[in-house]
Amino acid sequence: MVNEADGTTALAEGGQLPLPWLAEPLHQALTQGRSHALLLQGPAGVGQFDLALLLAQAWLCESRSRPEQPGCGRCASCHLLRSRSHPDFQVLLPDALREPLGFGAMDADGEGGGTAKAAKAKPSKEIKIEAVRQMLAFAQVSAARGRAKVVVVYPAEALNTIAANALLKTLEEPAGLLRFVLASAAPQQLLPTIRSRCQPLQMALPGREAALAWLTAQGVDQPGVLLDATGGRPQEALQWSEEGIGARTWLELPRRIARGEASALTDWPVPRAIAAMQRLVHDLMRIAHGAGPAYFPRDALPKLPAVRAALDQWARTLQQAARHADHPLNAGLLMESLVAQGQQAMRPAR
Repeated sequence: MVNEADGTTALAEGGQLPLPWLAEPLHQALTQGRSHALLLQGPAGVGQFDLALLLAQAWLCESRSRPEQPGCGRCASCHLLRSRSHPDFQVLLPDALREPLGFGAMDADGEGGGTAKAAKAKPSKEIKIEAVRQMLAFAQVSAARGRAKVVVVYPAEALNTIAANALLKTLEEPAGLLRFVLASAAPQQLLPTIRSRCQPLQMALPGREAALAWLTAQGVDQPGVLLDATGGRPQEALQWSEEGIGARTWLELPRRIARGEASALTDWPVPRAIAAMQRLVHDLMRIAHGAGPAYFPRDALPKLPAVRAALDQWARTLQQAARHADHPLNAGLLMESLVAQGQQAMRPAR
């Protein structure tokens, strides 16, 4: 299985890419990338982190003879990178992503292998100054293997203001063979000075056939349903499937909310539950205006007679709730309230 939560398989092996739709953007990055700092930008769930690692692998590979070649996956450098022990590679990640992506927790000094005290604290979703300071020390040391030195920053929008400002000078004037790959699903949240120092490379949603074939190979049941549910993002669809949100669960959700069953979302993380309801109200509004649904099959949605103010009000309430989804005061009460409002909004007009 390959997804953004499985960093151990995110590198090419023997010429095989972990995500087949990355072949074209990888070739584009290797042939058109002229800057020492590339900014991969596009939707989440399509392999941004995987592409960043593939670029690092190519730049560090010791068997490449042409710039457009990807990493071989067989040389000593590729093996070191896959084992997370390459001396010329560093990754800047929020603490909350380090272990899921296979890079281990960091301690208070920015080193890997965090202390027991650090493990008890809730992992941060920001990239903090301590990690950038460690990278700055790494930047001043000569390349151990002489090919290049690579820093991957993911997701780049997770850099807090202090960390972003600390990164600027090195990003503008890198020492020696240092190269950067920043990956972001929200580049507008980056400091303008960060964006101006990077060459942007746009990533798009993969083709539907390629995404469905990949999801099928991962054992996802009814992959088309989950692919639509996640807006065409195959890695997100796989993650949902692995976490128990299958096609049947998604197809039953509109009618369960229409019946006021808050229990339908009890086991969902609050941000995902709110996002699911936002996608539901989005589809209901599209149908009310004569368009087709985007996230649900039409026959899974309740029939509404016309555009109604209750739908619009529910959408505004969900948007407001989404701003505080990571820190709800009472998740259970919040879900009950949002589902009750959704039930009212979907009640057929008399």
